[in-house]
Amino acid sequence: MIKYKLICKSCNTDFDSWFASSNEYEKLKKRKLISCHNCHSHSVEKTIMSPQLINNNKSEEINSKKLNKVKKTIQNYQKFIKDNFKYVGDNFAYEARTIHYNGKKKSKGIYGTASREDMKELKEEGIDTQLIPWIKDLDN
Repeated sequence: MIKYKLICKSCNTDFDSWFASSNEYEKLKKRKLISCHNCHSHSVEKTIMSPQLINNNKSEEINSKKLNKVKKTIQNYQKFIKDNFKYVGDNFAYEARTIHYNGKKKSKGIYGTASREDMKELKEEGIDTQLIPWIKDLDN
């Protein structure tokens, strides 16, 4: 598809129109199938058009909005986790094992930090854990 800016030589009206290709425009013009919507004249010509350039500022703005939306979603998850789970810091692997192996211990969920090796070992032991992206609170 190609878009042309057209002008009527009879009434000086300009308008845009889409064509399947530049060849299609030429075929329709030759067969007098292109006419002005204002005066119905067939004296319609293409005008000089400026190329449509991608506005990098616009794409940066869109990307910034997407990033802010993702950050907001992560922050909402973090708030939920902080409100509903116990923070155990670097003791996450130990606390997770304690909860898993001590069936009598009732505890709400926990969150904290663990090394990749600890996470791998917990998984091998059948202890369900999740890795969650975390944004540090820079407002404090």
